[in-house]
Amino acid sequence: MLFRSRYIKTISHKTLAVSLKELEKDGLIIRKEYPQMPPKVEYSLSDSGKSLMEILDRLCVWGEIHKNDMK
Repeated sequence: MLFRSRYIKTISHKTLAVSLKELEKDGLIIRKEYPQMPPKVEYSLSDSGKSLMEILDRLCVWGEIHKNDMK
């Protein structure tokens, strides 16, 4: 599973870079650099990151069910 920055429209480059560095430091994502021009970097989920997917999916479902209750 690859992350593509073009899918996130409302985050600044700086905020995204800081968040990705934190996730990499915490071992949740893997950063792969390609030595080419223009520079290319890909991010993927580590095994630890993948282990969170079921929990995050359930949180998303809960949020959809209760989004109107939180006004």
